[in-house]
Amino acid sequence: MEPRKGMKTRASFLLFVFLLFIFMLVTTKLHFERIKMDSKWYTFDSTRVGKEENIDGIDVDIDNTDSILEEKLSSSSELGFLPKGILASTSDFELKRLWERDPTFQRSSVRYTALLAVPVGLKQKENVDMLVKKFLLVNCFILLFHYDGKVNEWNDLDWSSKAVHILAHNQTKWWFAKRFLHPAVVSSYDYIFLWDEDLGVENFHPGRYLQIMMSEGLEITQPALDPDLSEVHHRITVRRKARKFHRRVYFSGGSKNCSAKSREPPCTGWVEGMAPVFSRAAWSCVWHLIQNDLVHGWGLDMKLGYCAQGDRTKKVGVIDSEYIVHQGIQTLGASPPIKTPSRFLDLRTHIRRQSAAELKEFRKRWDQAVTEDEEWTDPFGT
Repeated sequence: MEPRKGMKTRASFLLFVFLLFIFMLVTTKLHFERIKMDSKWYTFDSTRVGKEENIDGIDVDIDNTDSILEEKLSSSSELGFLPKGILASTSDFELKRLWERDPTFQRSSVRYTALLAVPVGLKQKENVDMLVKKFLLVNCFILLFHYDGKVNEWNDLDWSSKAVHILAHNQTKWWFAKRFLHPAVVSSYDYIFLWDEDLGVENFHPGRYLQIMMSEGLEITQPALDPDLSEVHHRITVRRKARKFHRRVYFSGGSKNCSAKSREPPCTGWVEGMAPVFSRAAWSCVWHLIQNDLVHGWGLDMKLGYCAQGDRTKKVGVIDSEYIVHQGIQTLGASPPIKTPSRFLDLRTHIRRQSAAELKEFRKRWDQAVTEDEEWTDPFGT
Protein backbone atom coordinates (compact mmCIF):
# COMPACT_ATOMS: atom_id res chain seq x y z
CA MET A 1 0.00 0.00 0.00
CA GLU A 2 2.83 2.42 0.79
CA PRO A 3 4.40 2.34 -2.70
CA ARG A 4 1.01 3.02 -4.32
CA LYS A 5 0.43 5.94 -1.98
CA GLY A 6 3.85 7.39 -2.82
CA MET A 7 3.23 7.07 -6.53
CA LYS A 8 -0.12 8.79 -6.17
CA THR A 9 1.49 11.70 -4.29
CA ARG A 10 4.21 12.01 -6.93
CA ALA A 11 1.66 12.03 -9.73
CA SER A 12 -0.30 14.79 -8.01
CA PHE A 13 2.87 16.85 -7.61
CA LEU A 14 3.78 16.43 -11.29
CA LEU A 15 0.26 17.43 -12.31
CA PHE A 16 0.53 20.56 -10.14
CA VAL A 17 3.89 21.48 -11.69
CA PHE A 18 2.50 20.96 -15.19
CA LEU A 19 -0.52 23.15 -14.54
CA LEU A 20 1.69 25.84 -12.97
CA PHE A 21 3.92 25.77 -16.05
CA ILE A 22 0.93 26.16 -18.38
CA PHE A 23 -0.36 29.08 -16.26
CA MET A 24 3.00 30.89 -16.33
CA LEU A 25 3.33 30.28 -20.07
CA VAL A 26 -0.09 31.78 -20.80
CA THR A 27 0.51 34.72 -18.42
CA THR A 28 3.88 35.50 -19.99
CA LYS A 29 2.42 35.40 -23.49
CA LEU A 30 -0.44 37.73 -22.53
CA HIS A 31 2.00 40.12 -20.90
CA PHE A 32 4.18 40.10 -24.01
CA GLU A 33 1.19 40.84 -26.25
CA ARG A 34 0.17 43.72 -23.99
CA ILE A 35 3.63 45.26 -24.11
CA LYS A 36 3.63 44.86 -27.89
CA MET A 37 0.27 46.62 -28.11
CA ASP A 38 1.27 49.41 -25.69
CA SER A 39 4.39 50.14 -27.71
CA LYS A 40 2.18 51.29 -30.56
CA TRP A 41 0.64 54.01 -28.41
CA TYR A 42 2.70 57.08 -27.64
CA THR A 43 2.33 59.73 -24.98
CA PHE A 44 1.19 63.16 -26.16
CA ASP A 45 4.69 64.63 -26.03
CA SER A 46 6.53 61.58 -27.34
CA THR A 47 8.56 61.69 -30.55
CA ARG A 48 9.25 57.93 -30.70
CA VAL A 49 8.54 56.07 -33.90
CA GLY A 50 9.14 52.34 -34.26
CA LYS A 51 11.35 50.77 -36.89
CA GLU A 52 8.32 49.96 -38.99
CA GLU A 53 5.19 52.09 -38.74
CA ASN A 54 2.18 52.74 -40.90
CA ILE A 55 1.42 56.47 -40.94
CA ASP A 56 -1.53 57.71 -42.95
CA GLY A 57 -1.35 54.55 -45.05
CA ILE A 58 2.40 54.89 -45.71
CA ASP A 59 4.74 52.10 -44.57
CA VAL A 60 7.79 53.77 -43.06
CA ASP A 61 11.10 52.09 -42.27
CA ILE A 62 12.69 54.64 -39.93
CA ASP A 63 16.16 53.16 -40.29
CA ASN A 64 16.06 53.94 -44.02
CA THR A 65 13.91 57.10 -43.97
CA ASP A 66 15.46 60.19 -45.49
CA SER A 67 16.08 63.14 -43.17
CA ILE A 68 13.20 65.21 -44.54
CA LEU A 69 10.53 62.64 -43.70
CA GLU A 70 12.12 61.93 -40.32
CA GLU A 71 12.06 65.63 -39.47
CA LYS A 72 8.41 65.84 -40.52
CA LEU A 73 7.46 62.90 -38.35
CA SER A 74 9.28 64.36 -35.36
CA SER A 75 7.90 67.87 -35.73
CA SER A 76 4.34 66.67 -36.15
CA SER A 77 4.31 64.40 -33.11
CA GLU A 78 2.72 67.06 -30.87
CA LEU A 79 0.49 68.73 -33.46
CA GLY A 80 -0.59 65.67 -35.38
CA PHE A 81 -0.67 66.41 -39.08
CA LEU A 82 -2.39 69.78 -39.03
CA PRO A 83 -1.67 72.20 -41.87
CA LYS A 84 0.39 75.17 -40.67
CA GLY A 85 -2.22 77.73 -41.64
CA ILE A 86 -4.77 76.39 -39.13
CA LEU A 87 -2.43 76.43 -36.13
CA ALA A 88 -3.47 78.87 -33.37
CA SER A 89 -0.57 78.63 -30.94
CA THR A 90 -1.43 81.65 -28.77
CA SER A 91 -4.40 83.01 -26.89
CA ASP A 92 -5.45 86.00 -24.78
CA PHE A 93 -8.10 87.09 -22.30
CA GLU A 94 -10.19 89.26 -24.63
CA LEU A 95 -13.89 88.70 -23.98
CA LYS A 96 -16.01 87.68 -26.97
CA ARG A 97 -19.72 88.12 -27.68
CA LEU A 98 -21.87 85.05 -28.10
CA TRP A 99 -22.86 86.35 -31.52
CA GLU A 100 -21.70 89.11 -33.86
CA ARG A 101 -23.70 91.57 -35.93
CA ASP A 102 -21.21 91.16 -38.75
CA PRO A 103 -20.52 87.42 -39.07
CA THR A 104 -17.36 87.84 -41.13
CA PHE A 105 -15.15 86.50 -38.32
CA GLN A 106 -12.51 89.14 -38.74
CA ARG A 107 -9.78 89.00 -36.12
CA SER A 108 -10.11 91.69 -33.47
CA SER A 109 -8.33 94.94 -34.21
CA VAL A 110 -8.06 95.72 -30.48
CA ARG A 111 -4.58 95.10 -29.15
CA TYR A 112 -3.79 95.43 -25.48
CA THR A 113 -0.26 96.61 -24.76
CA ALA A 114 -0.11 95.18 -21.26
CA LEU A 115 -1.86 92.89 -18.84
CA LEU A 116 -2.54 93.82 -15.23
CA ALA A 117 -3.04 90.74 -13.06
CA VAL A 118 -3.90 91.29 -9.39
CA PRO A 119 -5.00 88.98 -6.54
CA VAL A 120 -7.90 90.75 -4.84
CA GLY A 121 -10.16 90.55 -1.84
CA LEU A 122 -13.26 92.61 -1.16
CA LYS A 123 -11.58 94.50 1.69
CA GLN A 124 -9.31 96.21 -0.85
CA LYS A 125 -12.06 96.94 -3.39
CA GLU A 126 -11.71 100.74 -3.21
CA ASN A 127 -7.97 100.67 -3.65
CA VAL A 128 -8.16 98.14 -6.50
CA ASP A 129 -10.74 100.35 -8.23
CA MET A 130 -8.29 103.27 -8.26
CA LEU A 131 -5.50 100.99 -9.43
CA VAL A 132 -7.49 99.54 -12.32
CA LYS A 133 -8.72 102.94 -13.52
CA LYS A 134 -5.11 104.04 -13.93
CA PHE A 135 -4.36 101.13 -16.20
CA LEU A 136 -7.50 101.50 -18.27
CA LEU A 137 -6.17 104.88 -19.42
CA VAL A 138 -3.53 103.14 -21.55
CA ASN A 139 -5.43 100.18 -22.96
CA CYS A 140 -4.33 97.53 -20.48
CA PHE A 141 -6.34 94.37 -19.98
CA ILE A 142 -7.47 93.59 -16.43
CA LEU A 143 -7.36 90.15 -14.84
CA LEU A 144 -8.48 89.77 -11.22
CA PHE A 145 -7.69 86.73 -9.07
CA HIS A 146 -10.31 86.49 -6.32
CA TYR A 147 -8.99 84.64 -3.28
CA ASP A 148 -11.87 85.38 -0.87
CA GLY A 149 -14.74 83.84 -2.86
CA LYS A 150 -16.49 87.17 -3.46
CA VAL A 151 -16.91 88.05 -7.12
CA ASN A 152 -20.45 89.39 -7.58
CA GLU A 153 -19.73 92.18 -5.12
CA TRP A 154 -17.51 93.78 -7.79
CA ASN A 155 -20.26 94.04 -10.39
CA ASP A 156 -21.18 97.63 -9.46
CA LEU A 157 -17.85 98.93 -10.79
CA ASP A 158 -18.24 100.18 -14.34
CA TRP A 159 -15.18 98.32 -15.63
CA SER A 160 -15.91 94.99 -13.91
CA SER A 161 -17.79 93.44 -16.83
CA LYS A 162 -14.82 94.15 -19.12
CA ALA A 163 -12.33 92.37 -16.87
CA VAL A 164 -11.78 88.65 -16.43
CA HIS A 165 -12.45 87.32 -12.94
CA ILE A 166 -10.93 84.05 -11.70
CA LEU A 167 -11.95 82.56 -8.36
CA ALA A 168 -9.98 80.16 -6.16
CA HIS A 169 -10.32 80.30 -2.38
CA ASN A 170 -7.25 81.30 -0.35
CA GLN A 171 -4.71 81.05 -3.15
CA THR A 172 -1.69 83.28 -3.67
CA LYS A 173 -0.61 85.46 -6.56
CA TRP A 174 2.03 82.94 -7.64
CA TRP A 175 -0.46 80.06 -7.52
CA PHE A 176 -2.76 81.97 -9.87
CA ALA A 177 0.10 83.09 -12.12
CA LYS A 178 1.43 79.58 -12.63
CA ARG A 179 -1.97 78.24 -13.61
CA PHE A 180 -3.48 81.07 -15.63
CA LEU A 181 -0.59 83.10 -17.08
CA HIS A 182 1.08 80.49 -19.25
CA PRO A 183 3.38 82.21 -21.79
CA ALA A 184 1.24 81.00 -24.70
CA VAL A 185 -1.85 82.61 -23.15
CA VAL A 186 -0.24 86.00 -22.46
CA SER A 187 2.00 86.17 -25.52
CA SER A 188 -0.16 88.84 -27.11
CA TYR A 189 0.73 91.28 -24.32
CA ASP A 190 4.03 93.15 -24.45
CA TYR A 191 4.22 93.56 -20.68
CA ILE A 192 2.86 91.73 -17.64
CA PHE A 193 2.12 93.63 -14.42
CA LEU A 194 1.82 91.05 -11.63
CA TRP A 195 0.92 93.30 -8.71
CA ASP A 196 -0.40 93.10 -5.19
CA GLU A 197 -3.67 94.78 -4.27
CA ASP A 198 -2.32 97.16 -1.60
CA LEU A 199 -0.45 99.58 -3.88
CA GLY A 200 -1.16 103.30 -4.06
CA VAL A 201 -0.86 104.71 -7.58
CA GLU A 202 -1.54 108.43 -7.17
CA ASN A 203 1.90 109.24 -8.62
CA PHE A 204 2.04 106.44 -11.15
CA HIS A 205 1.14 106.43 -14.85
CA PRO A 206 1.51 103.08 -16.65
CA GLY A 207 1.98 104.68 -20.08
CA ARG A 208 4.96 106.78 -19.03
CA TYR A 209 6.28 103.83 -17.06
CA LEU A 210 6.31 101.53 -20.09
CA GLN A 211 7.95 104.21 -22.23
CA ILE A 212 10.87 104.22 -19.81
CA MET A 213 11.10 100.44 -19.86
CA MET A 214 11.22 100.39 -23.64
CA SER A 215 13.59 103.32 -24.09
CA GLU A 216 16.07 102.01 -21.52
CA GLY A 217 15.93 98.38 -22.65
CA LEU A 218 14.67 97.08 -19.32
CA GLU A 219 13.10 93.62 -19.21
CA ILE A 220 12.19 93.31 -15.51
CA THR A 221 11.29 96.32 -13.37
CA GLN A 222 9.25 97.66 -10.51
CA PRO A 223 8.12 101.18 -9.57
CA ALA A 224 10.12 102.83 -6.82
CA LEU A 225 8.48 103.17 -3.41
CA ASP A 226 7.66 106.43 -1.67
CA PRO A 227 9.82 106.03 1.46
CA ASP A 228 7.65 108.33 3.58
CA LEU A 229 4.41 106.40 3.04
CA SER A 230 5.52 102.87 2.16
CA GLU A 231 6.47 99.73 3.97
CA VAL A 232 10.04 99.32 2.71
CA HIS A 233 11.94 96.04 3.00
CA HIS A 234 14.91 96.65 0.69
CA ARG A 235 16.85 99.84 0.06
CA ILE A 236 17.06 99.34 -3.68
CA THR A 237 13.30 99.89 -3.95
CA VAL A 238 13.39 103.38 -2.36
CA ARG A 239 12.66 106.23 -4.75
CA ARG A 240 15.45 108.58 -5.80
CA LYS A 241 13.83 111.93 -6.47
CA ALA A 242 16.41 113.21 -8.94
CA ARG A 243 16.47 110.08 -11.08
CA LYS A 244 14.30 108.61 -13.81
CA PHE A 245 15.32 105.10 -12.84
CA HIS A 246 18.16 103.23 -11.16
CA ARG A 247 19.71 99.79 -11.48
CA ARG A 248 21.64 99.45 -8.24
CA VAL A 249 21.89 100.68 -4.66
CA TYR A 250 24.92 101.78 -2.64
CA PHE A 251 25.31 101.27 1.09
CA SER A 252 27.70 99.79 3.61
CA GLY A 253 27.28 98.31 7.04
CA GLY A 254 25.79 95.17 8.40
CA SER A 255 26.26 91.82 6.70
CA LYS A 256 25.86 93.18 3.17
CA ASN A 257 27.75 95.97 1.42
CA CYS A 258 26.64 97.28 -1.95
CA SER A 259 29.11 99.18 -4.12
CA ALA A 260 29.77 99.91 -7.78
CA LYS A 261 31.53 96.55 -8.00
CA SER A 262 28.52 94.58 -6.73
CA ARG A 263 26.93 92.34 -9.34
CA GLU A 264 24.54 90.29 -7.23
CA PRO A 265 21.03 90.83 -5.81
CA PRO A 266 19.82 92.66 -3.85
CA CYS A 267 22.48 95.27 -4.70
CA THR A 268 21.66 95.16 -8.41
CA GLY A 269 19.63 93.08 -10.86
CA TRP A 270 16.79 92.75 -8.38
CA VAL A 271 13.14 93.74 -7.87
CA GLU A 272 10.71 92.90 -5.09
CA GLY A 273 7.82 90.49 -5.49
CA MET A 274 4.93 92.83 -4.68
CA ALA A 275 4.98 94.92 -7.90
CA PRO A 276 7.10 93.31 -10.63
CA VAL A 277 6.68 94.14 -14.32
CA PHE A 278 7.94 91.73 -16.98
CA SER A 279 8.47 91.96 -20.70
CA ARG A 280 6.91 89.17 -22.72
CA ALA A 281 10.26 87.43 -23.16
CA ALA A 282 11.19 87.75 -19.49
CA TRP A 283 7.83 86.39 -18.35
CA SER A 284 8.19 83.34 -20.58
CA CYS A 285 11.29 82.49 -18.55
CA VAL A 286 9.88 83.49 -15.14
CA TRP A 287 6.80 81.30 -15.59
CA HIS A 288 9.07 78.28 -15.87
CA LEU A 289 11.01 79.39 -12.79
CA ILE A 290 7.85 79.45 -10.65
CA GLN A 291 7.51 76.09 -8.90
CA ASN A 292 4.02 74.64 -9.21
CA ASP A 293 3.81 73.55 -5.56
CA LEU A 294 5.67 76.46 -3.92
CA VAL A 295 2.90 79.02 -3.87
CA HIS A 296 4.33 81.85 -1.76
CA GLY A 297 7.10 82.75 -4.18
CA TRP A 298 9.83 83.22 -1.60
CA GLY A 299 13.25 83.02 -3.22
CA LEU A 300 12.06 83.90 -6.71
CA ASP A 301 13.22 87.51 -6.39
CA MET A 302 16.85 86.45 -6.04
CA LYS A 303 16.69 84.45 -9.29
CA LEU A 304 14.58 86.72 -11.51
CA GLY A 305 17.73 88.23 -12.98
CA TYR A 306 18.42 84.95 -14.77
CA CYS A 307 15.32 85.73 -16.87
CA ALA A 308 16.38 89.28 -17.79
CA GLN A 309 17.37 88.33 -21.35
CA GLY A 310 20.93 89.45 -20.79
CA ASP A 311 23.05 91.14 -18.13
CA ARG A 312 20.81 91.53 -15.09
CA THR A 313 22.80 94.57 -13.93
CA LYS A 314 21.58 96.35 -17.08
CA LYS A 315 18.23 94.70 -17.88
CA VAL A 316 16.66 94.95 -14.42
CA GLY A 317 15.76 98.29 -12.84
CA VAL A 318 13.64 100.35 -10.47
CA ILE A 319 11.78 103.26 -12.06
CA ASP A 320 11.80 106.39 -9.90
CA SER A 321 9.80 108.92 -11.91
CA GLU A 322 6.67 106.75 -11.73
CA TYR A 323 6.46 105.61 -8.13
CA ILE A 324 3.94 103.94 -5.85
CA VAL A 325 3.05 103.50 -2.20
CA HIS A 326 3.31 100.04 -0.68
CA GLN A 327 0.67 100.07 2.03
CA GLY A 328 1.77 96.73 3.48
CA ILE A 329 -1.78 95.56 4.26
CA GLN A 330 -1.98 91.84 5.04
CA THR A 331 -5.25 90.49 3.69
CA LEU A 332 -4.77 86.91 2.52
CA GLY A 333 -4.97 84.82 5.67
CA ALA A 334 -5.58 87.85 7.88
CA SER A 335 -8.38 86.30 9.91
CA PRO A 336 -8.90 86.06 13.68
CA PRO A 337 -6.50 83.85 15.66
CA ILE A 338 -7.17 80.13 15.73
CA LYS A 339 -6.71 78.02 18.85
CA THR A 340 -4.09 75.31 18.92
CA PRO A 341 -3.59 72.79 21.76
CA SER A 342 -0.88 74.89 23.38
CA ARG A 343 -1.32 78.49 22.28
CA PHE A 344 -3.03 80.94 19.96
CA LEU A 345 -1.54 81.39 16.50
CA ASP A 346 -2.97 83.67 13.83
CA LEU A 347 -3.02 82.47 10.25
CA ARG A 348 -0.33 84.93 9.23
CA THR A 349 2.10 83.12 11.53
CA HIS A 350 1.29 79.83 9.85
CA ILE A 351 1.70 81.47 6.43
CA ARG A 352 5.11 82.89 7.29
CA ARG A 353 6.27 79.50 8.54
CA GLN A 354 5.08 77.88 5.34
CA SER A 355 6.80 80.60 3.29
CA ALA A 356 10.09 80.02 5.11
CA ALA A 357 9.82 76.28 4.51
CA GLU A 358 9.15 76.89 0.81
CA LEU A 359 12.17 79.21 0.59
CA LYS A 360 14.38 76.46 1.95
CA GLU A 361 12.93 73.97 -0.54
CA PHE A 362 13.32 76.38 -3.47
CA ARG A 363 16.99 76.92 -2.67
CA LYS A 364 17.47 73.17 -2.40
CA ARG A 365 15.91 72.62 -5.83
CA TRP A 366 18.02 75.36 -7.40
CA ASP A 367 21.24 73.92 -6.00
CA GLN A 368 20.25 70.44 -7.13
CA ALA A 369 19.40 71.64 -10.63
CA VAL A 370 22.75 73.42 -10.92
CA THR A 371 24.58 70.29 -9.80
CA GLU A 372 22.73 67.91 -12.11
CA ASP A 373 22.85 70.07 -15.26
CA GLU A 374 26.41 69.50 -16.42
CA GLU A 375 25.95 71.73 -19.48
CA TRP A 376 24.78 74.74 -17.47
CA THR A 377 27.19 77.48 -16.51
CA ASP A 378 26.30 80.47 -14.36
CA PRO A 379 26.31 83.52 -16.68
CA PHE A 380 26.98 85.77 -13.71
CA GLY A 381 29.67 83.64 -12.13
CA THR A 382 27.94 83.56 -8.75
